[in-house]
Formats: sequence, C-alpha cells, structure tokens
Amino acid sequence: MLHDVAMENITSFLPKIKIFESLPAEIIREIEQLVTRSNTYKLSKNSILQTPGDERDGLFFVIAGKLRLYKTNSAGKQHTVCILSEGGMFGEVETFSLGTRGTYVETIEDSIVFSIPTEQFEPLLGKYSELSLRFLSEISKRLRDQDELVEKLVFRDLRGKVLYFLNRLSKKFGIEENGYQKIDFPLTHQ
Repeated sequence: MLHDVAMENITSFLPKIKIFESLPAEIIREIEQLVTRSNTYKLSKNSILQTPGDERDGLFFVIAGKLRLYKTNSAGKQHTVCILSEGGMFGEVETFSLGTRGTYVETIEDSIVFSIPTEQFEPLLGKYSELSLRFLSEISKRLRDQDELVEKLVFRDLRGKVLYFLNRLSKKFGIEENGYQKIDFPLTHQ
C-alpha cells in the first residue's frame, strides 16, 4: 500500500490544497514538517483505506487521484457519501469530524494521500486561529451541503433528484467538451 513518494512533490502541493491556500508561509512550513514517508500513501485503484470500525486517526489529504466515501446497509447496498479529488480531505481529530466515521474510503483510481495524526494537528489548530477558522468554515460548508441534499431528496421527484445529482457532479468534476459538461469518472448504479 505504501510506496516511495517524492516528499518534494507532496510538500509543493500543500499550498494548492484549498484549505491551505494563501496561508502564511510560517503555517505551511509547520505543516510540511508533519508530512513524512510514513504517513504518505500511494494507493492502487480499488484500494480500501478505511472501513467502519477501523477508522483512521487524523486528517487525510488527497494529493492525486479520486476517493469514494460510502456507507453500506445490512443488505450490502452501497450509498456514496461523497467523491474526493485532488485537494480534498477527510478524517477527524478530537475537536471536529469531517463526517467520515462509519464510512468506507476506497480509491476510484490510483491515488496519493497523506495524513496528519491528531496529536500533531491539534496543536496547530490551537496555535493558528486562521487555520481553525478555515476548518470551521469547511465543516459548515459540508453541513450546508448535507442539508441541501436532504431537502432535494425529500421534496423532488425522481427526475429532479437525478438532475440535481448530475448538476452537482458536473460542477465538481465536469470537464468542458464540445459545449457540454463531461463528468470525468465512471458512474455506477450504486
């Protein structure tokens, strides 16, 4: 699961992760010091990074590739919670959760992910209020997205639900092609 990944490539990507964009260089340098080979993973397509009951500690950041977070019911039916691409993050620390408890995390394509353990990340949140506010903002955004999702599932007919999901996917993963938006990953009935 863990392969040799050039650390320079990982640390040069940090400022491109949305939550770290435009942070002062001092904060970025401290985060760079937390990134090591031991917490950087190069994963093949269809690799399982987390299962319910075996949740990973800390925060995980997607450097390359795509991950699918999903839940299953007792019959084995899967429900995709979200798809993360470059710059995406998941996980939890003691002060907050990004909603991944009880979920499977699987790669949709070959991916590179790095993690920062709770005991290393929590002190940064206490030290830098700007970083804490960004995470609070991200959690609020995810709550709003979930609230909107519930509203669309409850109040729309089937056609409206499908159109809503296609629109949401095209905004996140759409690529302009011949005047149309192409959703750049395989969709399944699950």
